[in-house]
Formats: sequence, structure tokens, C-alpha cells
Amino acid sequence: MTLARYAFVKAAWHADIVDQALKGFCEVIPADQVDVFDVPGAFEMPLLARDLAANGRYAAVAAAALVADGGIYRHEFVAQAVVDGLMRAGLDTGVPVLSVSLTPHHYREGAHHGEIYRAHFVTKGREAAEAALMIGRTRARLAA
Repeated sequence: MTLARYAFVKAAWHADIVDQALKGFCEVIPADQVDVFDVPGAFEMPLLARDLAANGRYAAVAAAALVADGGIYRHEFVAQAVVDGLMRAGLDTGVPVLSVSLTPHHYREGAHHGEIYRAHFVTKGREAAEAALMIGRTRARLAA
């Protein structure tokens, strides 16, 4: 039996926090079944997620980013574009594309918020892996 492969796309902005989602993901799905891809920021994730989903190698694609509110409107536009793009990538390809993209309104650089969000991203990474497995099992039952 061939084990399923999973793609994990992660944004480089706030990498110390975002990388924790991969850690959580690999607590559920073994790291040797996960191919990791880095992108500059959240905005670049949907295109790569679509390409990865369309190539037929992956049972699911997870994408992780932290889109922080820097006090300008761009935060909301970027967050919406990313979520819409990831959803469209999944719908267009038929491969689950999961978002671990968080958009907190009150994130501030510093030790306190960094610690909170690092722990939260581990949890969200686990949840994305569990969702990928659950969707895979459900779709397999539907196909049987």
C-alpha cells in the first residue's frame, strides 16, 4: 500500500510562528509523508496551493500564514484574497486545500503575543492534518 502524500505551504513572514503549524501537522501526519514548500508571504499561497493540488501527487494541501493587522486596510484585503484563493484552489482541483491562515486583529510583535501564537499554530497545524485525514476517509467512503 502506498502512503498518501501531503503538501504543506508556509509563508516566510512571521516564520518563527508560522513554522509551528508544520510542527503540529507532522504530529498527526508523519513528516516523511509531507512535502514542504515556502512562499514569501500569504498572498503567494493560493497559486502554489492550486498548482500542487492540480499535479495529482497530494491527497491534500495545507497552507499556513499569519496575516497581521498592521493598522492598514491591506490586512483585510490580503486575508480575504488568501482565504478565497485557497478555497477556489480546492474547489477547482477537487483536492482538499486547507487553510491554517490566521488573521488576528490584535497581534503585536513581542514575546507575549509570539508565545501565544506559536502555541496556537501548533494546534491549528494538528487540526489541519486531522481535517485532511477526515476528508480523505469520507471521500473514500463516498467513492466506494
